[in-house]
Amino acid sequence: MKIALPSNKNEIDSHFGHCDSFTVFTINEKKEITAEDIIASPAGCGCKSNIAQTLSTMGVELMLAGNMGEGAVHVLNGHGIEVVRGCSGNVKAVAQQWLKGQVADSGVGCQAHEHGCHTA
Repeated sequence: MKIALPSNKNEIDSHFGHCDSFTVFTINEKKEITAEDIIASPAGCGCKSNIAQTLSTMGVELMLAGNMGEGAVHVLNGHGIEVVRGCSGNVKAVAQQWLKGQVADSGVGCQAHEHGCHTA
């Protein structure tokens, strides 16, 4: 399994669509992180870029994110990627917390955007 986290200097970026990169962890059947890749964030708004398709093609099944609009959630879900919002902190620590069952979706998405990213 692979999980992705929108990141900025090893920390979860608080806004999916503006992150510098995505940290992708490969998880084995023992729920251990076995590999880490850094994927450059595409230019422009996250939900209108090709990042969902790119991550899906890589085998990503889960996005652990700080916050994102419903449009981005819809696009990621449409590519088979589950979204968990409300995450913050060091990307590896958050991934390890999720592996221990200590992370749940906040259910809160971005409501106001100046750039229109909230529409699909």
